[in-house]
Amino acid sequence: MAAIGVHLGCTCACVAVYKDGRADVVANDAGDRVTPAVVGYLENEVIVGLAAKQSRVRNATNTVVKVKQILGRSSEDPYAQKHISESKCSVVEKGGKLRYEIDTGDIMKLVSPEDVAKLIFSKMKETAQSALGSDVNDVVITVPFDFGENQKKALGEAAASAGFNILRMVHEPSAALLAYGIGQDSPMGKSNVLVYKLGGTSLSVTMIEVNSGIYRVLATKTYDTIGGVCFTEALAQYLASEFHRSYKQDINGNARAMMKLMNSADLAKHSLSNLGSANCFVDSLYDGIDFECNVSRARFELICSSLFNQCIDPIKVLLDQVGVKATDVNQVVLCGGSARMPKLQQLIRDLFHDVELLNSIPPDEVIPIGAAIEAGILLGKENLSMELDTITIECSASDIMVKEADESGAEKFSILLPSGTPLPARRQHSLQAPGNFTSVCLELYESVRKSSTPDNLKFAQIVLKDLQKKDGVHDIVTVLTMKRDGSLHVTCTDKDTGKSEMITVEDSS
Repeated sequence: MAAIGVHLGCTCACVAVYKDGRADVVANDAGDRVTPAVVGYLENEVIVGLAAKQSRVRNATNTVVKVKQILGRSSEDPYAQKHISESKCSVVEKGGKLRYEIDTGDIMKLVSPEDVAKLIFSKMKETAQSALGSDVNDVVITVPFDFGENQKKALGEAAASAGFNILRMVHEPSAALLAYGIGQDSPMGKSNVLVYKLGGTSLSVTMIEVNSGIYRVLATKTYDTIGGVCFTEALAQYLASEFHRSYKQDINGNARAMMKLMNSADLAKHSLSNLGSANCFVDSLYDGIDFECNVSRARFELICSSLFNQCIDPIKVLLDQVGVKATDVNQVVLCGGSARMPKLQQLIRDLFHDVELLNSIPPDEVIPIGAAIEAGILLGKENLSMELDTITIECSASDIMVKEADESGAEKFSILLPSGTPLPARRQHSLQAPGNFTSVCLELYESVRKSSTPDNLKFAQIVLKDLQKKDGVHDIVTVLTMKRDGSLHVTCTDKDTGKSEMITVEDSS
């Protein structure tokens, strides 16, 4: 069985699939792993994603962007008012609810924000089904920590109308931790984790205390005055000034020309996260003039220097708020597409000198991957609740262990799931086998207390066969997922070749 995790952001949407014990983001029909959360209404069709974003230059008044900002909100809400003032697509109130006014020529249509979000969710569903080759309905959806009940309800209704069966909604910071297995791989002891999310329209920083696999949010703060679009606008303004310097034409008052520059600046900004320079080219930018400009990463960082500082200050404010020093933070998780920028990552490293910065997963994919992992954990459970908080927590009844050999060759048992671990739970364990081995057998035990001393009872084994001999060692990663019904799903993978085996043990706790 497969399940998926979907993250609908203000500017982009992303879907990850959980199957065979692993989660990964899947690409859409354009080959992109992230889809613009843009919906365009044309005369005879509705387009979603990159095509809608690209056509916005000539169809701005019928193109909806940043719909998440208005979902479940009333006209009195400050967030909704900000969205209405910035939207090129007209927003009106009808029957006490906000609607987008769409003019496709024949008639004027009123479209609800939920209907727009439904189309984006449908696009995510199609993307996942195309990757899997089969229908998939079970989903975990992420929500911002500061989303109220009305916003959650509107988001859930949009997903349900797209054909999804919502297993659960999880907060975005929690999904980020799940993506890296934080609190799952090393469940014992407390640690402080900072989740830093720089999205398209906002910045959020969250401090989470992790204790035995339980996440406790100490403090969180969202700033809607800074986001990735601010960097795009700054670069677009620089390009406009270069155009003015070269051709003595001021295009700041020309909405269409500036939108073209915004699209070019956005592409350049993404390229500069991986390359030292980016070439911006706009065909017929203004008055038939083609415009081309090369921007170096150093120039981009200089243009946006004040914005980078604005992105770091909220971290310091949050640390002061919770009374935690930078040295007391154990890990920093980066998420949100704009957190890819190398300069930003360096500034965060400078603030947390000896702290592990987790960015091995692309920041714009972290949250949907965490949601997909949660979906995989929840698969098979009956009577699922959409609530974010579960009152009754099932726990494992006995220690689940793996038998290994220490450096001297003596047998030892490593506890992966201690008795009393809240379920569902996921643990990852790494082990090494000599490179001349062609197979590896992993034996699982549980502790059974027959008298005053517990015995270790073998209840399952998994064999990874046909490994290629090599110099050195085989690195084997084992992932255990125990559901609330006590069943245990085990996946064993050779890191070098990706070869894997899996087993399911019913009611192993």
